[in-house]
Amino acid sequence: MGICTSKPSTQSSSNHFPIPAKGNNPNPQNDAVKPSHDNAENPTKEQKKNQDEEAEVGKKSPYFFPFYSPSPAHHLFSKKTPANGSSNSTPKRFFKRPFPPPSPAKHIKAALARRHGSVKPNGGGIPEEGSEAAGEGGARVVGLDKSFGFSKNFGTKYEMGEELGRGHFGYTCKAKFKKGELKGQEVAVKVIPKVKMTTAIAIEDVRREVKILRALSGHNNLVQFYDAFEDNENVYVVMELCEGGELLDRILARGGKYTEDEAKAVLVQILNVVSFCHLQGVVHRDLKPENFLFTSKEENSPLKAIDFGLSDFVKPDARLNDIVGSAYYVAPEVLHRSYSTEADVWSIGVISYILLCGSRPFWARTESGIFRAVLKVDPSFDESPWPSLSSEAKDFVKRLLNKDPRKRMSAAQALSHPWIKDNNDLKVPLDIMIFKLMKAYMRSSALRKAALRALSKTLTVDEIFYLKEQYALLEPNKNGTISFDNIKSALTKNATDAMKESHVLEFLASLNALQYRRMDFEEFCAASLSVHQLEALGRWEQHARCAYELFENDGNRAIIIEELASELGVSPSVPVHAVLHDWIRHTDGKLSFLGFVKLLHGVSSRSLAKPQ
Repeated sequence: MGICTSKPSTQSSSNHFPIPAKGNNPNPQNDAVKPSHDNAENPTKEQKKNQDEEAEVGKKSPYFFPFYSPSPAHHLFSKKTPANGSSNSTPKRFFKRPFPPPSPAKHIKAALARRHGSVKPNGGGIPEEGSEAAGEGGARVVGLDKSFGFSKNFGTKYEMGEELGRGHFGYTCKAKFKKGELKGQEVAVKVIPKVKMTTAIAIEDVRREVKILRALSGHNNLVQFYDAFEDNENVYVVMELCEGGELLDRILARGGKYTEDEAKAVLVQILNVVSFCHLQGVVHRDLKPENFLFTSKEENSPLKAIDFGLSDFVKPDARLNDIVGSAYYVAPEVLHRSYSTEADVWSIGVISYILLCGSRPFWARTESGIFRAVLKVDPSFDESPWPSLSSEAKDFVKRLLNKDPRKRMSAAQALSHPWIKDNNDLKVPLDIMIFKLMKAYMRSSALRKAALRALSKTLTVDEIFYLKEQYALLEPNKNGTISFDNIKSALTKNATDAMKESHVLEFLASLNALQYRRMDFEEFCAASLSVHQLEALGRWEQHARCAYELFENDGNRAIIIEELASELGVSPSVPVHAVLHDWIRHTDGKLSFLGFVKLLHGVSSRSLAKPQ
C-alpha cells in the first residue's frame, strides 16, 4: 500500500503517465520513464542539475511498504539524521522543511527521533534516558510502555488462518470466530509486532488508530471494526474481511480507464465515507486507491475505506502540521504544514483524475520531484481522453484539485456537484463546513453581513441546490426557520464517539447567538456561502458586480474610514488611512467596489497590515 514504483508507459512525453503495476522495486529511477526529447537531449543547466539531484536521491529511496505511508521527501534529511539509514530501514514520515511557511512544530530532527526511534528494533529493553546506551546518531531513548489495555484473549476467540499480506510494520491474516453467534465467520486480523514500536509516538499511532476505528461506526463504506487484542508480542486489530481486492487492482485490470458513469459509482462511495469522517472530526490523511477495498469480487461490490493508521482527530477550526501521506496524493497545504480536512478532498481529486484518464496528475522520478509538481504544476486536461470527456467531469476534478484549500469543494459539496448529483437519487450528507462558515458570519460586522446577503442573491440554481440540501438537513420548523436547537439536534443525530474526541459539539458554542433568534433560508445562504469558492469560478466577476449593484441599492451607505475600521475590528496598530483609503469612494463616501470585494472576504488585521 506504499507508492507504486514500477515502470510507467513511455507513450506520453508529458508529466502524465499511466498508473504502474504494483511492485517493490527498490531503485525506482532505473524504471522511470525517460523525459521527452526536448528535455532529455538538450537540457538546460538548471534542468540537468535537478535531474542529477533527483537521480541521486532516488538511489537512496527505500522500499515502500503496506501499513505505512512513507514520509514526503524522507530522502531530504541530512546524512546525519536517522532518515538516511540502510535501504532496509523504516521509511520516514517527516522531512526537513524545504517549503514556507516555517513549521510551528519543534525541530524536525527531534520530531523524527521521537516518532520513529533511533535504535533498531530488538527484543531487548530500551535504555532509560540518561543511561550510557544511545541509538544511531547519538539520540537517546527511554523506556516504553507497550501495554494498550486491550483484551488479551485473542486466541480463545479467533482461529488464525492464512496470511493475506505483509508490510514493514506488520502483516494481515485471515481468521475465524471460534464461538458465539458469529462462529465460523471469517475476519481480517492486522498483526502489529510490539518490537516494531520503538518510540512513544509509534505506540500512540497504534493506540489512536484503534480509537478511531472503535469510535467511527455506522457507515456502509467504512470497514467494520470488531475488536482489538494484545499479548506480550503483538497487537491484533480485528476487522471485516474484504475479499474483492484493492481499488488499485481494479484500475490496473481495466488498463486505468473508467467510463464517467463507472467513475461516478466509485467516487460517490468515496465521497460519502469521507464526508462522514469529516463530520465526525476525523481526517484520514492517506486516501489512495490502495486504501479502498471491495467487499467481494462482484463488479458492483461495495467499496470500503481502510487503514486509519495515519488518521487523526481535528477540531473544526483547528489546523494540523505534521506531514503524512503518500507522495502522489499529498495536498499542497500538507507540504506547507498547515491543513485540515480539505487535504483529503485533494487526494480524492487525484483519485478522480486517475479514474477518468488512467494517468497521474502529478508525476516525477522521485518524491522530491513529485512534491515540486504538486506545489507548482497544474494538472493537464488537454491530452486524451480529456477532450472527449464532459465539461462537468473536468470541472468536478478541477474544483477538487484547486491548490488553495479555501477554494476547494468539501466532500459533501462534491456530492452536490452537477456531474455527481445526476447519478441516481443521491442524498447529500450534512457538511461540517457549513458550521465553520456560519461561525464566521455570526462574528461579522453588520456591513459585511449586508454584503454577504447581496452576494447570496446572485447564486445559481446549482449553487443554491447544495445550500437547500444542507438547510433541509437542519430540519427547519413550520415557519421555515432554524435556531441553535436545530443545529445541535442535527449534529447530535449524526454523532459517533469520534465527534466527542474531536470536540465538534463544543464548536457549537460559537453559534450561541442563534439561541435568541431564528434564521431563515435567505440569511442561511448568506451565512453558509463560501466567498473563496465562488471566487474560484469563472463567473466570479459577474457574481461580484451583480452583488455590488444590489448592495448599492440596499446596504451601502456613507462611512468614514475610522468607522469602517471599527466595523472590521481592525487593530489600532494598523495605519487605517493608508490601507483603507481605496475602500471608500471619494465622491460620496460610500464603499467602493474594491472595498466591497475585500469586505466579502472578511479581511483581517494581519492581511491589512501587509504592504499593499
